[in-house]
Amino acid sequence: MAKKAKPRPTRPRAPQAAGKEPSEPKPVAAPPGGPYLQMAFFCEKVLSEADGVLSFIRQVDRLITTTTGPPTQLPVATYTAFIAIAMKSGSARGSHEIKVVRERPSGIRDAQPLLTLTAFLEGEDRGQGIYGPVTMALEEEGLYWFDVFVDEVLMTRMSFRVIHQRATARAL
Repeated sequence: MAKKAKPRPTRPRAPQAAGKEPSEPKPVAAPPGGPYLQMAFFCEKVLSEADGVLSFIRQVDRLITTTTGPPTQLPVATYTAFIAIAMKSGSARGSHEIKVVRERPSGIRDAQPLLTLTAFLEGEDRGQGIYGPVTMALEEEGLYWFDVFVDEVLMTRMSFRVIHQRATARAL
């Protein structure tokens, strides 16, 4: 019996300007000792309690849109969600750039990141929580990927699927 070939892992592509073909991945090894990604996702609401504890309400990873009428062109869906990213320092200290880059279902990556900010890490078990609203224009139906980078090192990919349904009205 012949052995099955192992599937090759898919890696993210380097950021590309809109309208250009995606390039080959350029993986970079994460630095040993940290920082470490604790979580990264989209949700509908973030509650900050009086004691400083955060609650993330309704984690979301898909949007279903419905339109009526002739199927001329897919409407652009605008969606606002909260992004939540948490890191632990490990041996990492000082300022570090956090960046989130979107890849569309067509494989094209946005020229500008969805989010760019600087996080200050104090080391050990100290970390940084990043959360806030982001508004996304979702022009294509299908699977979007949002790559989370720390100092140009890919830490994880967050998925977000857009499903478009057409509704037809019928006369009674």
